[in-house]
Amino acid sequence: MRDWLSHRVVSSPDDTALVRAEDGEAWSYTDLDRLVAETAGRLVAHGLGEGDRIGVLTPPYVGTVGLVHATMRIGATFVPLGQELTAREIAARIDRTDLDAVVCAEPTEPTATDAAAEIEGVPVYSVDDPTSAEVTGIHDVDPASLDPPEWSFEDPLCVLFTSGTTGEPKPVPLTAGNVYSSAVASAFRLGVEADDRWLVSLSLHHMGGLAPVYRSVLYGTTLVLREGFDAGGTADDIDAYDVTGVSLVPTMLKRMLDRRGTLSDSLRVVLLGGAPAPAELLERCRDYSVPVYPTYGMTEAASQITTATPRQTRDRIGTVGRPLFGTDVTVVDDGDPVETGETGEIVVSGPTITPGYLVEDEGDPPDAVGEGDASPGEAIGLNGIDLADVDRSDFGPYGLHTGDVGRFDDDGYLHVLNRVDDRIISGGENVEPGEVADVLREYDEVDDVAVVGLDDEVWGERVAALVAVGDRFPSPATASVEGDAAEQGAAEQGAVEQNASEQGAVEQNASEQGAVEQNASEQGAVEQNASEQGAVEQDARGDELVDDEPAEQSAGTATPTVEAGGIGPAPIDEAAFVAFARERLARFKIPKTIAYVDELPRTVSGTVDREATRALLRERGADPRRNVDADLETAGFKPADPAEPPESTEPPAESEEDSPSEANASKTGSDEPSGDGAAADEPSDDPDEVDIADAEEIATEPSDDAADAAESGDTAAVEAGERDGDGDDASAGDEE
Repeated sequence: MRDWLSHRVVSSPDDTALVRAEDGEAWSYTDLDRLVAETAGRLVAHGLGEGDRIGVLTPPYVGTVGLVHATMRIGATFVPLGQELTAREIAARIDRTDLDAVVCAEPTEPTATDAAAEIEGVPVYSVDDPTSAEVTGIHDVDPASLDPPEWSFEDPLCVLFTSGTTGEPKPVPLTAGNVYSSAVASAFRLGVEADDRWLVSLSLHHMGGLAPVYRSVLYGTTLVLREGFDAGGTADDIDAYDVTGVSLVPTMLKRMLDRRGTLSDSLRVVLLGGAPAPAELLERCRDYSVPVYPTYGMTEAASQITTATPRQTRDRIGTVGRPLFGTDVTVVDDGDPVETGETGEIVVSGPTITPGYLVEDEGDPPDAVGEGDASPGEAIGLNGIDLADVDRSDFGPYGLHTGDVGRFDDDGYLHVLNRVDDRIISGGENVEPGEVADVLREYDEVDDVAVVGLDDEVWGERVAALVAVGDRFPSPATASVEGDAAEQGAAEQGAVEQNASEQGAVEQNASEQGAVEQNASEQGAVEQNASEQGAVEQDARGDELVDDEPAEQSAGTATPTVEAGGIGPAPIDEAAFVAFARERLARFKIPKTIAYVDELPRTVSGTVDREATRALLRERGADPRRNVDADLETAGFKPADPAEPPESTEPPAESEEDSPSEANASKTGSDEPSGDGAAADEPSDDPDEVDIADAEEIATEPSDDAADAAESGDTAAVEAGERDGDGDDASAGDEE
C-alpha cells in the first residue's frame, strides 16, 4: 500500500480535510495532498528518504500535519518531539532514537539547535525562514521527484515516547498495522459519520493528539486544528465549527464546563482519558448531556484499549468500558489470570500493541522475547526495526504487562485502580491507592483525589491523600494570611511560625494570647492566631495554590506553585470527611496524611504527577486524626517496621499504658487529652476513636491474611513491571 493520504485523495478529492481553528481557513484533500507532495519532495531533496527517522519539533501547525503524512510518503518514520521539553531532554531523545534529521519552526529553533549541537551529525531544518546559520530552510531547495515506496503493516510508522511519570520515558515504535488497527477498533466503538469533525487540542507528540491526524485520513473526515488549549476558546471552536468529536483529559473538560457551563450540542463524542475521571465530572456530563466516553489507553497500544459509552458510564461510574475490537485484556496476579472481581495487573495483547521498546543501541539483544513471538533477529519491518532491536522484557505469555492494577466486574467492564508501583504496603497490609481515591472522590465537597504512599518509620509506608477541592480552596482563613509571612527558626524547628496581624511574622505566646501551643518539630507546620476571632486552633494543611494560566497553555495540566500564605485550616469539614472514609474503608486504608489544593498537579499528558504529589504531601500534609496508630494496634494490627519511633517533644503521656506509636502519630493541634490518656467515661468526638468493645472484637477475630502479615511484619515489595510505565497512571495513558 502507499501512504494513506494518497489513497484518500483519489476517493474524496473535494472533501474538507483540515480546518485551522484560529482563522477558519480550510484545506480540501486535494489541497492537503498538494502540500504533502511538496513537503515530501523537499525532504527527499535534502537527502532524506526511506528508512530514515525524522524528528519533528514544531507547534501544531498545518505544516506539522503535512510533515506527518510527508514522512509516510517517503517511507520515513515520524518521531514527534515535545516543544515543552528542554534542549537537554530533546538531545537525549535525538540520541536515543538515532534520528537522521530534526525539523523545527521559528519558535522552536533555539531549542532544536541547542539540542542538535550535543549530537554530532544531526542536521536541523526549519519550515520557517531560519534565524541561525546552523539551520537550513526546508524551502531552500526545489522539491525532488518522488517514487513513493510501498508500505506493509509491519513497517514502523512513528516512534513516540511514554510519559515518564514513574521512570525514564521510553521510545515506543508503532507500526502502520498498529495505528491502522487502532483506527478500525476505535471506529467500531465510537462510530464514524460522513460529516464528522474532530478537534485536536492535545499535543501532537502524544498519541492522543497524533491519532486523529492519521484516523481522519483513513475515515475521510475533517480535522479541526488548534495551536493550543484554553478552556473558553476550545469550547467556542467546538461550537463555531460544528465539531462532533474531541479528545480531552479530565482537567481540560472540567475547565471548559466551568467556563461555559455546557458544551455545544454538535458534539457526538468526548473521548476522555489520560487520567481517572472524577465521578463529579461524569455526573455533570450526564446532567448537561455531554456525550463523554471514558477511555483507558497507552502509547504502546496506539491509543485506546478499552472505552465506555455514555450509557455504560451512567450505569457504572468508574468503569473504562470493555476492550476494543481485536484487543485482549487479561488481569493477572503473579503471572496467572485472576477470577472476575479480583484485582491484578492488566496485560494487553492484539494488533494495536507495539512490537517492543527501542533499545539504547542498535544491535543490543532483547531482554526477553514473549512466548509465541518470533525469534530474536527475525525482521518485522523494512524501516530498520527487528526483534533484535526492541526490548520485550515487559511482555509475557498473555501480552504486554501494563503496570496498571485493575479488575473486571461481573459484566466484563474494566475498572482501573492504580499503578502496580503505586501499591502501598502499610503495616504489612496491601493498600490499592485507586480504591482509596475512588471512595474519597464520592465525598460531596471533593473534586478529585490522588493517593500515594509516604515512607514511615513505624508502618513502613503510610497512606497519604492530596485532595482537590476546587473553588473551596483556599479557605477564608488561609486567604487572609499574608503571603510574605517570614520564616522564623526553620533551621532549628523545621517549621514556620506565622502571625496574621499587621506586625508581620512573630513568634506567638500562647499563654498571653490564648493561642494553642505550637509543636513544629512533630507537625512540620504551624497553628495560627486568628486575631479578630479569638484563639482558634488551625490544622497545618497543604493548601498549595495552583497557577491556572500556564496549565491551560499545556493541554490542561496543572503546575503547583507554593506560596508562603498557603497554610491554613482544612477548607472542608475534615471530621465529617474522615468519618465518611471510615464508613467505607478499613482502618489501615484511611489516609494518615492529608493536604489540600484547588487542582492536582499533572503531567503534560494529563496524568497525576505522583512525585509532585508526594512532595506537596511531605512538605504541607498533616494527620487529620488522633491516635490512629494506637487504634490500629488496639485492633490487632502491628507496625511492619520494628524500628524505634523518633523521640517526641510532647509531654509524657498521662497513662503508662499509652501505645508507643501514639507519641509518634501526627497531631492536629488539639489541646484536649487524647488516646488512652483520655477519661474513660468521656465520649470522644474523634471519628477515628475505637470503642473498646469493638476493638476487642476486632482483635480476637482478625483477618487471617491481614493478621498474619501484620504479625510477621511482612513488607515484601510488590513485583512491578514498568511500562508506559513510565506510567500513565491508573486509568488512562496517552489515549486519544
